[in-house]
Amino acid sequence: MKLDYRWLYDTVRRRFESDEAMEAFLPKALASDELKQKGDDRYLSAMSQRVFRAGMQHSVVDAKWPAFEEAFWGFVPEKLVLLSPEQIEGYMKNDRIIRHRTKLQTIPKNAQFILDIRQEQGSSFGEFIANWPSTDIIGLWRLLAKRGARLGGRSAAAFLRLAGKDTFLLTSDVVARLMAAGIVDQTPTSQRDMRVVQGAFNELQQSSGRPLCQLSAMLSLSINPRF
Repeated sequence: MKLDYRWLYDTVRRRFESDEAMEAFLPKALASDELKQKGDDRYLSAMSQRVFRAGMQHSVVDAKWPAFEEAFWGFVPEKLVLLSPEQIEGYMKNDRIIRHRTKLQTIPKNAQFILDIRQEQGSSFGEFIANWPSTDIIGLWRLLAKRGARLGGRSAAAFLRLAGKDTFLLTSDVVARLMAAGIVDQTPTSQRDMRVVQGAFNELQQSSGRPLCQLSAMLSLSINPRF
């Protein structure tokens, strides 16, 4: 089965007073050039912010993030890859940040991940992210989960959304709409089901011209008007 974009658009449009209100509400992704221009420190910061957001109120983490930026020297990968276990223990005494040892330990690991990608690709991490095709965004999720630290599950997509890379999110509302449309019969976890979901989004993107992030939001709004 497939999702009908015209039905989706009409359903979501009824939630808003005007076309302008709907378009203003829908999320925006950064253009490829914008992703390439971002420093790799911004990607490490976004990775780390996502790791700390997991299982916590996002507002609590976000309020402390300026203190994280200061404590971790702006998240420059070349510096943070050198963090020692003793330095991590030192951060456990800093009451301006969230003192979660396991999550703190991901910072030098993800710094190494970024540096490894740079060496392998011969370009910045931002270029690597920008050049990855949206038609296989689940492939990027898999890579992040395999090679990054604590970037599995929903965290890969959530990191990409924070960084500005176009991606869909498999929230409970999005999954509910996919199930109602007969695309999947349960929350997709297997690679087979993930490929089916990617195919459904690719078809929607081809028929609408919209980025994945907006299609994801529209699917959610078709189930939950308060999204």
